[in-house]
Amino acid sequence: MVGNWAGIGAVLSFFYFYEKLANYIPFQIRDYLATLFHKVVSFVNPYDQIIIHEYHGENMHRDELYAASQAYLSSACSSLARKLKADLGQESGKPSLTIDDYEEVIDTFRGVRIWWCACMRFPISQTISFYPGEEQRKFYRISFHKRHRKLVEGEYLNHILREGRDVTVRTRQRKLFTNSPSSNLYGYRSSCWSHVAFEHPATFDTLAMDPKKKRDIIDDLVTFREGKEYYKKIGKAWKRGYLLYGPPGTGKSSMIVAIANFLEYDVYDLELTAVKTNTELRKIFIETTGKSIIVIEDIDCSIDLTGKRKEKKKDDEDKDKKLPPGMEEKDENSKLTLSGVLNFIDGLWSACGGERIVIFTTNHVEKLDPALIRRGRMDMHIEMSYCTFEAFKVLAKNYLGIVEHDLFITIQALLSEVNISPADVAEGLMQKNSRNEDVGACLMNLIRVIEAEKEEAKKKAQQELAAQENKKSSKEESSVEKALGLEEKN
Repeated sequence: MVGNWAGIGAVLSFFYFYEKLANYIPFQIRDYLATLFHKVVSFVNPYDQIIIHEYHGENMHRDELYAASQAYLSSACSSLARKLKADLGQESGKPSLTIDDYEEVIDTFRGVRIWWCACMRFPISQTISFYPGEEQRKFYRISFHKRHRKLVEGEYLNHILREGRDVTVRTRQRKLFTNSPSSNLYGYRSSCWSHVAFEHPATFDTLAMDPKKKRDIIDDLVTFREGKEYYKKIGKAWKRGYLLYGPPGTGKSSMIVAIANFLEYDVYDLELTAVKTNTELRKIFIETTGKSIIVIEDIDCSIDLTGKRKEKKKDDEDKDKKLPPGMEEKDENSKLTLSGVLNFIDGLWSACGGERIVIFTTNHVEKLDPALIRRGRMDMHIEMSYCTFEAFKVLAKNYLGIVEHDLFITIQALLSEVNISPADVAEGLMQKNSRNEDVGACLMNLIRVIEAEKEEAKKKAQQELAAQENKKSSKEESSVEKALGLEEKN
């Protein structure tokens, strides 16, 4: 025992005097001695180490393997640690436990013991930094026996990355993103997207739609979610496009939420009017992540994507003739064009990331350029129609908690005669909660709403018919006047 303490004392004395003499030793010799020391230690020590830094690169991007390791240790090894760190995760919105700094845990993979240690290194420089990542450098140190090196490098690190990603997806707080104005895309700490927590409760169970059509959509989503290897086999990017079209109030936004909640994806609400050029659109797109839905609502109102790609007008041709050579392309690239949007959907840039859905919504599908919504870009066209009786039964169950009632027959007959949106039907059913009335009163109120809509539609049809008759009579009067004028001249 005394001998052990004497050995430790000798080592401490050596490091103490080395620290004092280091300033007087040329740095070339110091580097040589340090290298020699590490060689001696590695020769004696049977264990190898792998360091996983939190940040890397000149721009100090957070390393994905570090984030995956943190999630993996939080899930698999936190129960083995004596010292834990608790915080409210920004990604999950729930308290999470991770191993504390300088804490060591042991993981076992295929019978091999692997040591993990959460470490931290402070910079030697005393200068003040404007970048938080430079103030302290966190990293994980993995230690293992040399004979297991191939297993760790070939399988264990991939296992950590895969399991860590799965844990992150399961525990993260899903987000609703919106793109920033063009002025915020450049400069220090520029950001393409801002976000809030995505907590909308709509699901396919609460969606007012024909059950068969709903089942077809769910089956298509499941096939897409499980089709990673299939898309790779056929040589296509792992993405899918959906076009939602129909009158206002038919549930297009609710459908988007239901898809996001079913797949547990983030939602990127892309406002095209805030994008000025094709280059900005590409920059915004590459900032999105996998397992996400990119939504462009009311695309027919966003930018001029409604017309066919026509030839340039004469005025535009004259303008181009006045431009110097090469400026025509520059002028074309300085704005957002249909071609840029098409490349965004299925061009080279669409393959960035994976497991991504693109959804367009419109009230007027006939106005859109066929190239924008063809199969392969918008793979599935979903018509969001007026409220049918099957959709009404879903709303009645959601709002009133009933599946049958004597008044259902009357409502079914009215819905077969009147075009009314699910939003208007839902508003008619909300009377129970607002006035504490019974189910029968709510259904009677809905019947009055549908009958009023029927009368309004009848009046509108009569007005249109009268307008057509007036237009026809005006044309006939004009024709008679022209004929009389010709007779007088003759």
